[in-house]
Amino acid sequence: MATRIFHTVGRGLKHTKNGLQMNATATAFTRSLSAFQDSWFKSLFVRKVDPRKDAHSHLLAKKEDNNLYKIQFHNVKPECLDDYNELCEDVLPSIHADPEYPCELVGTWNTWYGEQDQAVHLWRYRGGYPALTEVMNKLRQNKKFLDYRNERGKMLLSRRNQLLLEFSFWNEPVPRPGPNIYELRSYQLRPGTMIEWGNYWARAIEIRQQNQEAVGGFFSQIGSLYTVHHLWAYRDLQSRENTRNAAWQRDGWDEIVYYTVPLIQHMESRIMIPMKTSPLK
Repeated sequence: MATRIFHTVGRGLKHTKNGLQMNATATAFTRSLSAFQDSWFKSLFVRKVDPRKDAHSHLLAKKEDNNLYKIQFHNVKPECLDDYNELCEDVLPSIHADPEYPCELVGTWNTWYGEQDQAVHLWRYRGGYPALTEVMNKLRQNKKFLDYRNERGKMLLSRRNQLLLEFSFWNEPVPRPGPNIYELRSYQLRPGTMIEWGNYWARAIEIRQQNQEAVGGFFSQIGSLYTVHHLWAYRDLQSRENTRNAAWQRDGWDEIVYYTVPLIQHMESRIMIPMKTSPLK
């Protein structure tokens, strides 16, 4: 391979009266080599996690707690959206407030921009999978919830969910006053790149915390795999625009975007409005 490369460079040189001169081919090669050396040098300063030592979930998730998250996406029949919201507002907060259930409703929203007539619910289970199992078993005996689930089924077109862990370098989502709009940015990563994503975003989150817009960061464990969700809060759409533009003025943000974009297969943005009873207002 090295022989072919230098043969290519050799063809890019021509004799002149004053010696050798590089043509466009050799110039392009030289610039590519320089760019590679520059990116390699910069990568030395990115916090590295060795993916060979342990499972991704152990390397990237918080060690001090044992939280598991569930995110639900419900696509509602357009004519049923108001009734669906009223049903959720009547039942979901009662589960959140009941100390017998080791779970918390982190937030519940309707999608404003993005997929229409959609509800998004985010739950936290303190205690991981055993807590999730305990809640599911108790809900099977909860008549109010069973009635809610039957009524809900008549209003939905489709639904899906994922089980998530939170990145160790993000803050835990906590209730915040409103009014706010929320953006859920979802990334489908190329398989095998989750560690690299975490290494870069451990730096990026420090840049994006300055306006307190970062709410939570999660990666999937069950459901669609190699999926990342970043949840942000803004006062309004103009505030979102101003905050995102300001990030480009901070050192390091352009480099992080440059290196993380190639890791993404697909990305999606939802702008969401909190329901009346959402802890995230």
